[in-house]
Amino acid sequence: MVDAETAVRARRRLSNKLIAAHEAARLKPFFLPDARVIAGDGTLIAGAAAILDAFASQFVEPGFIAYERTTSRVALDASQRRAAEHGTWIGRWRGRPALSGEYLAVWRKVTGQWAIESELYVTLAEAPEGAA
Repeated sequence: MVDAETAVRARRRLSNKLIAAHEAARLKPFFLPDARVIAGDGTLIAGAAAILDAFASQFVEPGFIAYERTTSRVALDASQRRAAEHGTWIGRWRGRPALSGEYLAVWRKVTGQWAIESELYVTLAEAPEGAA
């Protein structure tokens, strides 16, 4: 059996791959139905359907490349059914500065699978194209 921290880290890596492939529909299992995301600009996105729509909208932007989140640590509750993932993120576009910062994601284990309950992204830097 895979330990909880390893499982959360693996889910994050897979979600990064799906974002890089611009596969919004395949991200659905990563979010609880009532998930909430606070984007780097402070915008609140409520509900898995709205989160997937936001990804789909970005994926059709001609310059969008990907968001990549890099996990720095995972903290677990005593039951190992809830986790806080901390890390850094970067968003890349062609012809636009890259944005980056830090994030906190709350994961819950539901029916044997880890899914995101909420995420908070904080934009801390903007770098010229190709510099990040």
